Amino acid sequence: MLHHLAYTLLWLTTLLVLFDAPARAESAQDAPSRLRVLTYNLLHDGGWSGFFESGTHLEERLEMTIQELRRLQPDIIALQEASNSRKHGNVPQRIAEALGYQMVFEPATQHISGIGFLDRLITSAIGFKEGPAILSRYPIAASEVYDLPRCQRKLDPRILLRAEITAPDGPVQVFSAHTAKGDECQLTRVGELFHEHQGKGRAILMGDLNTGEQSPVLTEWQKAPGFIDVFRAANPGVSGGTVWQNIYVEWPTTDRRVDFIFLLDDGSGNSPIVHSSTLAFDQPGRLPNGDALWPSDHRGVVAEIEFLSLDRPRISRRPDAGPH
Repeated sequence: MLHHLAYTLLWLTTLLVLFDAPARAESAQDAPSRLRVLTYNLLHDGGWSGFFESGTHLEERLEMTIQELRRLQPDIIALQEASNSRKHGNVPQRIAEALGYQMVFEPATQHISGIGFLDRLITSAIGFKEGPAILSRYPIAASEVYDLPRCQRKLDPRILLRAEITAPDGPVQVFSAHTAKGDECQLTRVGELFHEHQGKGRAILMGDLNTGEQSPVLTEWQKAPGFIDVFRAANPGVSGGTVWQNIYVEWPTTDRRVDFIFLLDDGSGNSPIVHSSTLAFDQPGRLPNGDALWPSDHRGVVAEIEFLSLDRPRISRRPDAGPH
């Protein structure tokens, strides 16, 4: 009797699996490929922080940052002014470990002269280096570093960092940039490197570009086919100021937008969708004595975006259309 009952249950289970498989496959196919991405300038503790505290309370601000990132739960994070110092250790690595994320980090300060051993000697002597980083909850398959031209400040090295993220539905190229203020040719080069990925897959550019959206270069980006300014797409007419925040006052002081997230539309009809974009790190924390302390002099920018699956086009359905 028990043998026949077990056989019957096994037979019914097999039938349920067989009949449910197409529905589960269709559900997986229709599932949106959403990513929550965030860009944020950390405000490092200064070039001499390898020797002494400069008064910016990096440790306290770092703890605020980690707590807020845990709340926001971004899939991918682009950091700028990520530092590694004798006093504070490897800050992006500390954040990645706290979140359980993978990380790539490339100090721009290791590109001062272009001579590897000399640059390492300089950064080792001062006990400090800083640059962009990319953190991801998904595997990082590869990374690449691009030296940017120095048209204005010859001793201010800047780089563009790229990481290939293996998202659940396919690879995404992610760039983290921190360009120098007023260096338009540097910004132009960032746009060229990012634009090279148009039509080759999904790509996201994030960073502190140190210029407003009305700058000549960013105005051209806004006009260029395929460039999507994520915050502006989600918030037309909203100022969205991300700098400069006085980190010691109670009230917000930001009035310019210099931190951006850009997507590429490859023109194939499978355009990425911007579901939302808001400012992050927009509230002050508190020091033990009760004084206000903001996490950074920048706001972060967070966005919810959707990339369509690489192997299927968008299917338009009437609102009343049911399953076929």
